[in-house]
Amino acid sequence: MLGGYAGKLLKVDLSSGCIEPMELPEDVLRRYLGGCGLGAYLFGKFASPKDDPYAPHMPLMFLTGPLTGTPVLCSGRHSVVAKSPLTGIWGEASSGGKWGSTLKHAGFDGVIFIGRSEEPVYLLIDNGSAKLVDASQLWGLGTYETSDYITKRHGKDFVTSCIGPAGENLVPLACIISDGREARAAGRGGLGAVMGSKMLKAVAVRGNIAPPISHPEELRESVRELARMVARDGSGLREYGTSSGTVPLEASGDMPSKNWKGGRWQEGAKAISGMELSRLFLKKPTFCARCVIGCGRDIEITEGPYAGVSGAGPEYEGVALLGALSEVDDLAAICKANDLCNQYGIDVMSVGGVIAFAREAYEHGYLQDSGLDLSWGNADSMIELIEMITFKKGIGELLGKGVKVASKELGEETEEFAIHVKGMELPAHDPRAYQSVGLGYATSNRGACHLQAWSGIFENRATMPSLGYEQPLDRFSAEGKAKLVFDMQNLMSMFDSLSLCKYLIFGGVKVPTLVRWTNLVTGWSLDQDEFMEIGERTFNAKRLFNVQCGISSEDDILPKRILTQPKESGEAAGHLSQLDKMLPEYYSVRGWDDAGRPKPDLLHKLRMEQA
Repeated sequence: MLGGYAGKLLKVDLSSGCIEPMELPEDVLRRYLGGCGLGAYLFGKFASPKDDPYAPHMPLMFLTGPLTGTPVLCSGRHSVVAKSPLTGIWGEASSGGKWGSTLKHAGFDGVIFIGRSEEPVYLLIDNGSAKLVDASQLWGLGTYETSDYITKRHGKDFVTSCIGPAGENLVPLACIISDGREARAAGRGGLGAVMGSKMLKAVAVRGNIAPPISHPEELRESVRELARMVARDGSGLREYGTSSGTVPLEASGDMPSKNWKGGRWQEGAKAISGMELSRLFLKKPTFCARCVIGCGRDIEITEGPYAGVSGAGPEYEGVALLGALSEVDDLAAICKANDLCNQYGIDVMSVGGVIAFAREAYEHGYLQDSGLDLSWGNADSMIELIEMITFKKGIGELLGKGVKVASKELGEETEEFAIHVKGMELPAHDPRAYQSVGLGYATSNRGACHLQAWSGIFENRATMPSLGYEQPLDRFSAEGKAKLVFDMQNLMSMFDSLSLCKYLIFGGVKVPTLVRWTNLVTGWSLDQDEFMEIGERTFNAKRLFNVQCGISSEDDILPKRILTQPKESGEAAGHLSQLDKMLPEYYSVRGWDDAGRPKPDLLHKLRMEQA
């Protein structure tokens, strides 16, 4: 048997209730691996680019990679794939935790849902068997309550991935939450709403069937050699979480404030930092499957107006986008808002973006009849807006459609401060501080995303010698950034297809190690060129889907504010994104035509002629 794989997917037709296994040939797995890469391949089989994301026949896929559930470090991730109701194009979300590994150990590499149930259901997968269970009593519950119910009814060793009220209400910002109160999110693109449209409340998994490993002893030895180094280099993340970077990122100009028009926000950054979170509220760090870093935060607030908050604390994107982007420096309030997002099942990043947009709209005279004080820094209105968005109350229904749609409905003037790419609100990393980040946002297949290229770290401190990056590049220069983004998009596609945590890079894990682990697990003999070509194939498969959705070079743009309004203070003061210089070179490096379409000779080289 091929190493690393359970050997089959589950195909679940929610309309008929039919559940059947599905096998894939090894050639397909070697070309697309798993995770979002395999999702890109399967989308060509199941999805119609022009159809509504909520159409019953449109697929929703949960997919692991060949390294998920193996001894490989930080291999607890999985991907969720569907057409995004937020952007109308390719949608994917990657999540950590233990759910993905448990699915693999339950005997399946992934689950493909089609159809729509007449009544709420959840799928229960238990060591190779699967059945649909009535979920009427769970409809309306939050994600924590849903997970608690399932483990109480079926056993504490079940791990649940589920939606909250936002997904049930088809809010285009809805996400999917797994691992109970550790709240690991498949966050971006509104895939929780796709799940809700299918009347699917949850997928609960339990298993102890370890996948085969082709060279187990060599793999264990390789992992053992690196584990101590990764744990050592990740000690800061373990102690203070991902928001440990809040203060230095603010100083560098990378962390945005005041809906991307603010300058320095030094005291605010200190007040919402990972150091303050650990000092005030941290109970313990939490770890995904096979993780030696422990960047997750288990927090508890025991006093004050937000007493009772308990569970997963905010990560960097949460404190930056709920906090700095709206100039809210009340860390307890941010923790409360983050907790509501987790329980309601709604993307904290997009929520932070739309709330900041609403504040600036309010500043310009819009939304005055909302009944809320939307002035900058008001924490109460932040919390109220999350409730209103989740339950489609008042202006919450409009804001829940995302910045792009909300701006169009409010009026042309608001487009000036509607900060999104292809309908996706920006993460908390400023393209004016790192040139490659802007190019990555503009060309990311799911809309603005820092992790689909994660190239900014190679303009800061990271290196990747085997790809030609012996030292970090000048972050304010456009030179060499087209090739950098090309390389890193392909590499990050591999991380998401293997289903590995990208923080391994900070622990010194390089491409040769990834290639070796892949071969030791599967039994293949990939070299680096074939390995990186898989990532390139995956990225282009997603782009082809988007081209069929109507995406072209006209959509590979950045918000006007990022292109025309430099920051006035801080290390990035005076700088703008040089997208116009980088994009034509990027198309050339990618092998795309001037309209942003993959050329036939590229598809031939990648063995994608049928696509």
